[in-house]
Amino acid sequence: MFKRVRTPCVGVCSTGIGDDVCRGCKRFAHEVNHWNAYTNDQRYLIAQRLDAFLVQVVSSKLVIRDEERLLAAIKHQQIQFKQEQDPYCWVFDLLKAGASQISDLGVYGLEYHPDWQNRSLVAIKDAIDSDYYTLSCAHYERYFSVTAI
Repeated sequence: MFKRVRTPCVGVCSTGIGDDVCRGCKRFAHEVNHWNAYTNDQRYLIAQRLDAFLVQVVSSKLVIRDEERLLAAIKHQQIQFKQEQDPYCWVFDLLKAGASQISDLGVYGLEYHPDWQNRSLVAIKDAIDSDYYTLSCAHYERYFSVTAI
């Protein structure tokens, strides 16, 4: 039995203004609208897709070298995260909580991907969010857009 899947809503919904993909949580508009009617299994599938996209994007910019150190530091900093998620999702939670305050990635068991080592963590956080949204939009356009059918 799966743990109840909670809404991934972050309170910044853009589907109400006509976006097919929410700029906040990256769900599709129909998923946002029908979330409460979905079974836990349906919600789980959506969460898996979102996590996979986020892992792909985060891991292209930062590398986890010590997962135990990352977990300990996140807990010590009292950053809200879901421990059942992939650790790369934790990294995004960490960056959202305080990218501008992190001076040493090593404290968190992280290092820069070589292509991103000359960027600030704030710029990386913004790039992750942008790429995550782009990936979600591309998936929507490929599989759900009326023009794709």
